[in-house]
Amino acid sequence: MSDRVDERPRLNVVVLRSPACHLCDDAIKALGEIGREFPIDVRVVEMDSLEGRAIVAAHRPALSPAVLVDGALFSSGRLPRKKFRRMLERAA
Repeated sequence: MSDRVDERPRLNVVVLRSPACHLCDDAIKALGEIGREFPIDVRVVEMDSLEGRAIVAAHRPALSPAVLVDGALFSSGRLPRKKFRRMLERAA
């Protein structure tokens, strides 16, 4: 096992979750798995919270979940896992 610290930049990922949303739960699970390989910090924000309403007003996502990476809308609806991984590989 190496003591070397991962020097790749950490990306902040926000998942905007709505109640009873199976795609939201799927995205959160997938991001947890991807986070074992890549330096990401995932935070879940409920859509009906003050922050969630502000995100909806700013980005107008078509579907839930909305996934933001470093404040920019990455996707809405089913998380495109391959596209997300490619983005992380390019950021490395």
